[in-house]
Amino acid sequence: MKISSIEDLRRIKEEAQKRTLLREGKADYRVVVHMGTCGIAAGAREVMSAILDEIAKRGLTNVMVTQAGCIGLCDREPLVSVEKGEERILYGDITPDRARQIIASHLVNGQIVGDWVVHAEGRARR
Repeated sequence: MKISSIEDLRRIKEEAQKRTLLREGKADYRVVVHMGTCGIAAGAREVMSAILDEIAKRGLTNVMVTQAGCIGLCDREPLVSVEKGEERILYGDITPDRARQIIASHLVNGQIVGDWVVHAEGRARR
């Protein structure tokens, strides 16, 4: 799905709210797509779309998806954080394909995709 405007992103968000938890509710995982201007320029909208699509395709209901601004790692954009409890994994240089792989590996199978990890907090650091 091609995203060419903010309206397209809003429409995707509304559709996702019907299928999964977005911004509110209790979930096992919280996925944050960093969408500052640098992230958007690097493709964060397409990454967000791929994440929402993959979650919907897999019927995952234990995932909250949200967005955040720039965190100062502009050279690693698009950035995606996956949080579960006290564990937070920050992935960098994410493409829509990589986003789908993160959903499959990390959220579905519990396996961190080490090749794209920029930073890890919590239990993942051990």
